[in-house]
Amino acid sequence: MELRHLRYFHMLAQELHFGKASKRLFISQPPLSRQIKELEEELGAALFTRDNKRVALTEAGKFFLRETQDMLASLESAKQQVQSMQQSVTGELKIGYISAVDKSKLGSLIQHLQDEYPHLQTKIYELRTEKQVNALETGKLDVGIIRAPNYSPKLHTEKLYDDGFCLALPKGLELPSDFSCLQTRPFIGYHARYAPVYHEQTNAYCAQLGFIPNLRHECNNIASILELVHLNAGISVVPRSVNQQYKHLNIHFLEVENTTIKTEILFAYSRRIEHPAFHILRSAIIKLFEVKA
Repeated sequence: MELRHLRYFHMLAQELHFGKASKRLFISQPPLSRQIKELEEELGAALFTRDNKRVALTEAGKFFLRETQDMLASLESAKQQVQSMQQSVTGELKIGYISAVDKSKLGSLIQHLQDEYPHLQTKIYELRTEKQVNALETGKLDVGIIRAPNYSPKLHTEKLYDDGFCLALPKGLELPSDFSCLQTRPFIGYHARYAPVYHEQTNAYCAQLGFIPNLRHECNNIASILELVHLNAGISVVPRSVNQQYKHLNIHFLEVENTTIKTEILFAYSRRIEHPAFHILRSAIIKLFEVKA
């Protein structure tokens, strides 16, 4: 027995007319007749008498109507309370993220929150990890997607995925057989003071490949770095996760086997977070990033 069987039964019991009941249920008459027949077969009793002129409840039908009225009323009340809870979540939800995060996943996340909480205003901020940590500690952000490590005792973090690195080379550049020759190419990287951990990791990655980067240009986000590579201003090392996002650029993303430099991407939030949309948000973020990069 399913909920629709009860709904259809109660509507027909009110109208005592298949045509009128089906119209109120927004279905045609044959499906209504079929559902009532299925219910009667499951109960092993006729609930209605039918002839060409009228439909009437049997004694079994009258008893079943009385016994199930409170059940349907409780379900309707629960439905209204849940809807009221969703409608009551208003205000703002502030989400931080690092520039390497897949923007299509961010879009899916925002759409999901909009569907769940139509009166909630979502604000997203592209910020480096250090700024996100400070904003999370002071309540200026509700949650963040950051790059490990996290040293703040005020924040709780959950690992989303491991992110490796790859070379970003202009497509016109001949792929090297020996990476040491890349030492002569202009290198585009993050500001060392802007993202010190990331800066150290890219240097370590280059060291594993056998060259010291010839740093000529510094940027504060992935998009700017890749734009310069696209314009043939130099080469770079970028997170492997950006490969799929920037395929439209004139860049060859070269993933080198046997490199061990990786970072963890973390979901971060205050240990005292009380935002009413948090649990829905957390579940959605973990589901979005469950496929490891």
